[in-house]
Amino acid sequence: MNADAVKMLQGRYCNSLTEYSRFVTREVFIGDVPMGGNNPIRIQSMTTTDTMDTLGTVEQSIRMVDAGCEYVRITAPSIKEANNLAEIKKQLRQRGYNVPLVADIHFTPNAAEVAARIVEKVRVNPGNYADKKKFDQIDYTDAQYRGELERIFQKFTPLVKICKEYGTAMRIGTNHGSLSDRIMSRYGDTPQGMVESAMEFIRMCETLGYYSLVVSMKSSNPQVMVQAYRLLVQTMVAEGMNYPLHLGVTEAGDGEDGRIKSAVGIGTLLEDGLGDTVRVSLTEEPEAEAPVAIALVNRYALRAKGERQKVKGETNSENNLSPLTFDPLPPSHNPYEYKKRDTYEANTFIGGHMVPRVVVDISQANLKDSAVLNAAGYLYSPLLDKYNMAEQSVDFVYLGDSLPSFSLPGNLKQLYNYATWQKLANKTLCHPLFTLAEYIAADANRTSALNLVRITNADLDSEAFGLLPMDKSLVFVLETNKLHGMADQRAFFLKLEEFGLDVPVIIKRSYSFETSDSELQTQDLQLFASTDLGALLVDGFGDGVWIDAPQAETSVITSTAFGILQATRSRISKTEYISCPSCGRTLFDLMITTQMIRSRTSHLKGLKIGIMGCIVNGPGEMADADYGYVGSGTDKVTLYRGKEAVKKNINSANALDELIGIIQADGNWIEPA
Repeated sequence: MNADAVKMLQGRYCNSLTEYSRFVTREVFIGDVPMGGNNPIRIQSMTTTDTMDTLGTVEQSIRMVDAGCEYVRITAPSIKEANNLAEIKKQLRQRGYNVPLVADIHFTPNAAEVAARIVEKVRVNPGNYADKKKFDQIDYTDAQYRGELERIFQKFTPLVKICKEYGTAMRIGTNHGSLSDRIMSRYGDTPQGMVESAMEFIRMCETLGYYSLVVSMKSSNPQVMVQAYRLLVQTMVAEGMNYPLHLGVTEAGDGEDGRIKSAVGIGTLLEDGLGDTVRVSLTEEPEAEAPVAIALVNRYALRAKGERQKVKGETNSENNLSPLTFDPLPPSHNPYEYKKRDTYEANTFIGGHMVPRVVVDISQANLKDSAVLNAAGYLYSPLLDKYNMAEQSVDFVYLGDSLPSFSLPGNLKQLYNYATWQKLANKTLCHPLFTLAEYIAADANRTSALNLVRITNADLDSEAFGLLPMDKSLVFVLETNKLHGMADQRAFFLKLEEFGLDVPVIIKRSYSFETSDSELQTQDLQLFASTDLGALLVDGFGDGVWIDAPQAETSVITSTAFGILQATRSRISKTEYISCPSCGRTLFDLMITTQMIRSRTSHLKGLKIGIMGCIVNGPGEMADADYGYVGSGTDKVTLYRGKEAVKKNINSANALDELIGIIQADGNWIEPA
């Protein structure tokens, strides 16, 4: 973007960057469960059963509702499935479940028009609803482009009129991986293309006087997803719109990876006060998604009280907004494009072009047993009497005032509280952690090659900060005790930019949990840390991460920290799987298949493998992947190298071996240790 464009867009996607304030959207009714406005953030998920399996779909929908889903989405790939939505709805009502149903539509306007007469909401994908996706690169003239829009308008109008007549809501659901050839040809595979894809359909709806809309900007890459939603809000506000936002990271995967990636994307936007409904897309049973979404959303219930933005300029029943005013931003900050904050390189180890570092606290561990280091990624070999580094080996261990009774790996840096560090006889690889006051007073005793100083946002406005000696050994450890800690820490980074300071910063967040359930503790830690740290890393802030969670196992903290860096594309330490959550279109058991592929390829650091149940989003969402495994028929799989299908319709029993063969032929295979 040029400087004028950056200036125009600055800060115009949320109420405030430095305190929590939820952006108020239009209220849209989905059956009897309204979304947006002053309503709570709604929870939803999608069935994975065959839509023609009425009983199976009803039973699964009930499990989803019992788990906390307020809307249930069901795929309708053809008229046959669309018609069967009536029977599914009937049986749910007979069993006392009045949950609003959402029909998921791709490619088939006739199915959408049937479904809109039955269910409470239809989801259409502007990338493939009455639009073309043949992976053609066409240079459209303005006249040709307008002609295509007119053709789409004619195809789309019947659905809009039906929705108006029946009181059916609609989601305009853009997917990063299924942008039409027309959009791709003009805007490319970009957040701007995603936004324009949705805006074209929104404008058509408004031309027809239809406003019961919800909008989404989904991507398997949290960074792209966050940028697209921000740009969407900026664009809507500029055009006097405030439609509710459906948040989700598509194809997030399963287990820890799926939760961390979802929290980075969804949580970042929730922190900004954006989002009216959440769907967490895990390659697991759909009833497993709702508790994750609820855990993400519940953090904001207390923050929202009394802090809701007042809608300015509600001029009519459509709740259109007049231009809003937002907090200004430093000129160098652009929230719509990723740029890592410029810092100096301290001791050729942290900052600059280095990947973000990971700090783990082992001060409370049994420091007479070297096994504590296994959990930090260092594996001791008694035979060789040495430590071997794993792909996820931490860079610093914090020992506080404790001293280990065993030797540590020769490449592992140790952090001690300043007073204890002073007493160490051997300071090799040992570095002090100062308070601000200690660092100012230490003067000639600041002899370490790395000097880490604990600091908060409030310290930047203190008299003491003005006395802080600055040299290239200084690294800040940024802490916060604020309820809305991410915004507090982001304010710190914005002030550093304003002051012109390029000191490297390690972001530290501390967590404690009331529950004694270790599984819930682990999940909450993954979700909260991924939100708090991920939101800053997505904006290019942070040269290191430090998760402080005394109740959690060191191995969980280590894995979570590296998972957050992987999800934000800040530091790659393992294979990445872009796997869809399954639905009625899926042509094989995604959960089993994903685990099977993971079991044989998880050692391929840095490789991205897409696992897709069908062709709808397959090749497109895998645009970011190196290889793809896509269902193309019953027991049939098509294998991709990037966007290119290299082996079509092969037997699923042989597909994984064939995929590994392609990876080997490309020279990207290594044998597992």
